[in-house]
Amino acid sequence: MIFGFPYATLWVFVGFFGQFVFFMRFVVQWIATERNKRVTIPMAFWYLSVSGTIILLFYSIHIRDVVFTTAQFLSLLIYGRNIALELKRTRSGSTEK
Repeated sequence: MIFGFPYATLWVFVGFFGQFVFFMRFVVQWIATERNKRVTIPMAFWYLSVSGTIILLFYSIHIRDVVFTTAQFLSLLIYGRNIALELKRTRSGSTEK
């Protein structure tokens, strides 16, 4: 037991929390799109993608699911690359999207 919860229950909570964080990226993207009246992907979308993926990666490793783990790891690389490209673009002063 951890904090009064069975160990398995704690990991199920971690899995659901990771899914929630990952889901919130869609809410952020939807709000940004509505505000701009055009499809917009804000940086918060990518940060939520990375955060949710890291949590789900730990969960998938814990449940020993090689397919889920591989998908999360590869997604993490893609989201990280998108963040790096956007940071490079904004540092160079480019306003092109």
